[in-house]
Amino acid sequence: MQKTVAVIGGGIGGLSACYHLTKSSQVFKIVLLESSSRLGGWLRSTRREDGAVFEHGPRGIRPAGNVGKNTLKMVSELGLENEILPVTSDNIASKNRFLYVGGKLHKMPSGAAGALRKVPPFSRALVSSVARELLVKRGTQEDESVHGFVERRLGKELADFAIDSLCRGVYAGDCRKLSVRSCFPPLFRAERDYGSIVLGMAFGRTEKAAELESKLAQKSREEGWAQWSLRQGMQALPEALEDWLRRTGRVEILQEVEVQRLERTAGGSAWEIKLHDGSIKADHIISAMPAKALSSVLPPGASPLSEELRRITSVTVAVVNLEYEGLILPVEGFGHLVPSSESRGVLGIVYDSVAFPQHNRKDGQSTRLTVMMGGAWFSEVFGDPEEVREELLLQTAAQAVRTHLGVDAEPIWSNVSLQKDCIPQYTVGHWERIDKIRQYLGQHSLPLSLVGSSYQGVSVNDVIFSSKRAVERLLGNEQTHLDTLGCGRGLFTPSK
Repeated sequence: MQKTVAVIGGGIGGLSACYHLTKSSQVFKIVLLESSSRLGGWLRSTRREDGAVFEHGPRGIRPAGNVGKNTLKMVSELGLENEILPVTSDNIASKNRFLYVGGKLHKMPSGAAGALRKVPPFSRALVSSVARELLVKRGTQEDESVHGFVERRLGKELADFAIDSLCRGVYAGDCRKLSVRSCFPPLFRAERDYGSIVLGMAFGRTEKAAELESKLAQKSREEGWAQWSLRQGMQALPEALEDWLRRTGRVEILQEVEVQRLERTAGGSAWEIKLHDGSIKADHIISAMPAKALSSVLPPGASPLSEELRRITSVTVAVVNLEYEGLILPVEGFGHLVPSSESRGVLGIVYDSVAFPQHNRKDGQSTRLTVMMGGAWFSEVFGDPEEVREELLLQTAAQAVRTHLGVDAEPIWSNVSLQKDCIPQYTVGHWERIDKIRQYLGQHSLPLSLVGSSYQGVSVNDVIFSSKRAVERLLGNEQTHLDTLGCGRGLFTPSK
């Protein structure tokens, strides 16, 4: 029987799913549906005529781990090797990261020497917290907040300053609400399996997947890459995927098409996707939509699933790109983060010109910065995202640069992007929600796979990998080390 797969959502997750589907002869037809006029989701870059590049979403990708190797392999297959801009671990952008505490910038400890010294804003050397951690008893909770976990094992200062800031930088979220089990699974597993973060990090093993290796991944290890971007900005990645899909001729791409409702066909073995002006039938759906959006289009009979999906909330982040004439930074590094005790609204400032000077304009020296604001505190500080004025966001960002970095000059160029509901929040108990979703999909044999940042990782690498896993499960090629959300194991494998 000829099979049709519909992929809903044209961000990096949906594009990656289509990419892997095109490699299989088991799939007869692939349809990609995107509600907006462009593909790529949160990966969006501004490219000015003078050569400057500004990121409005993710600005760098880490090469480490299976998820990092998987992305590099795809990048290599797309022919983007020569477009990569690597940042090595000995680069100043990798070595220097700062916290803004008490009205001052503080360089975070790095390396063995940094761990042995007392470095402000901390009252004691990092090594003392590590030594203490070895003596702390194993926790008994099935989940707890990131802040609670770190305070219990490493002390209040690290939780209040370092981890609070880290969670704001990665999740734009509140570490007192975020789940350690879901946001930082290696830390949770280290304590559970070894009784200590230190011992778990030292002796724990990560299963390596040989099929994810590539020459590019090997090169990244040999050269010591800490992160990488692309010459034309991160938007070049979804653009390359879109170009690949169109050239294969195997994917029907529908843009500005909003899904109204998903309905099961007679017999329940397939779907009818209701649109404004018609419908599409599919044997299987891969949803790359945010969890909340998917919950609103599922059939009434799937209300238990919809309820769990609605519990996965997201936060809004204001991304303000600023350019200043000349070299204006008082320090050099990747950037600085701001704990919630210092500022509720400003999450951090990225020193874009330091990590990726190749993205600076070609006709003179300038400094590019990105101010991240809002997140879990957006409404508290700025009000309703639907009503906030861009002028307020720009003024707040420029004032943060003046206050934090001592820059008196005015920016010569700026851009304000309001990324609504862009980062899912894995709050305490998220793992239970995911488990219930997985059980529901299996028990009801729904021909539905869930991919994207709402479930098991918010990074670009995580999202791309989740799409690969979903397709492998669907086609019956799932590797033993993989785990994913969806029904349909071996759905397209001929029955014996």
